[in-house]
Amino acid sequence: MKKYNVAVVGVGAVGIEMLRVLKQRNFPVGNLKVLARSAREIDVDGVKYKVEEIRPQAFEGIDIALFAGTEGEKGAAVTYAPEAIKRGAVVIDNGADFRMDPKVPLVVPEVNASDVKKHKGIIANPNCSTIQMVVALEPIHKKAGIKRVVVTTLQASSGAGKGAVQQRKEESKLICSGGFDNIHVKTENKSMPQQLAYNVFPHIGSFVEDDYTNEEWKLVKETRKIMHDDKIKISGTTVRVPVRTGHSESVYIETKKPLSPEKAREILSKAPGVIVIDDPKKNLYPMPKDAEGRDETFVGRIRRDPFVKNGLWLWVVADNLRKGAATNAVQIAEELIKNY
Repeated sequence: MKKYNVAVVGVGAVGIEMLRVLKQRNFPVGNLKVLARSAREIDVDGVKYKVEEIRPQAFEGIDIALFAGTEGEKGAAVTYAPEAIKRGAVVIDNGADFRMDPKVPLVVPEVNASDVKKHKGIIANPNCSTIQMVVALEPIHKKAGIKRVVVTTLQASSGAGKGAVQQRKEESKLICSGGFDNIHVKTENKSMPQQLAYNVFPHIGSFVEDDYTNEEWKLVKETRKIMHDDKIKISGTTVRVPVRTGHSESVYIETKKPLSPEKAREILSKAPGVIVIDDPKKNLYPMPKDAEGRDETFVGRIRRDPFVKNGLWLWVVADNLRKGAATNAVQIAEELIKNY
């Protein structure tokens, strides 16, 4: 089997997961370079990796460069992706800088794998909440057509980086040590706009057009691009929740053709990358604690809207660091070497 020289850029939460996923999926790695803003050594599950300082020359001989786009490395792709491409590498970028560039394919392999062939040196990895939603929507869209989506995302602290994870830990510790009479705490580590422990707040990203956040607009624009359909009406609310890892989404859809919940379950149970867990009478439905460490997208609570024709509800859960970032990027690389 041919092997490929791979660079992983960034050693935050997503970069670490990229290293795990490459190993777990037996990606045919020849030479592996790990690049970040400063040189050091890191340990991932007992395996030590030498981290080199990122510089243009580091991409010499690299076939595929995976940019993690993680905290502390944001914007690295803008500076170094052209340098990597110039030296013959194909860049797969997890950041937001290239996603809506019309010349850059935005890929979720279960949905639009063939778009990989359109690349001109760079392929964009979508936003974590978009990825799991389109994996669940595409099989239904193919069968019945989707004309409208209303989604509320419940996004874990790890989606906001190490600072948010640490803030949640510190706040939880203070609340538990002081009793539950006072759940309002302030910590030195404040990466979130609001208290995260024992709280939820509808604010991810910055507020932009029509008082939606840019995270909410990503759901609209990225979904349309990936699914090749600018006519789907999409509206979302993104919510930060005190979960460590695993995004959950309450997704309401209106289909063009009638589709029963039973048929939707059948379609989704056969869809690539989807696991249906849907037996509410036995308290069985997807939860983030069960999705953590998994690469699949889990779907449950599939039910019709009793008041709107062709209305259907889905509950969608996935590990935001894996399928929402690292795994999807490695899957793109797998598609790249397999077919293109």
